[in-house]
Amino acid sequence: MKTATRPLASLWTSVRHQVRESREAHASRAALERELASYHSESDLDDLHAILDRYNDRDTAQIRRILASQHSPF
Repeated sequence: MKTATRPLASLWTSVRHQVRESREAHASRAALERELASYHSESDLDDLHAILDRYNDRDTAQIRRILASQHSPF
């Protein structure tokens, strides 16, 4: 009977781990969105984009997407 419960316990451990990671990722993204929302003047955004331009697109993609969604006219 122990062999039947071991895979189930492993599955639950994996699911809990994935849920925890998902919550942490969501919390991190929400914090980043709040922080980026404080950049709203043209000068602030220009400075921020100048900083982002120093890094490759892969590393800054999430920040650029958030900025685009926050500052889109729709």
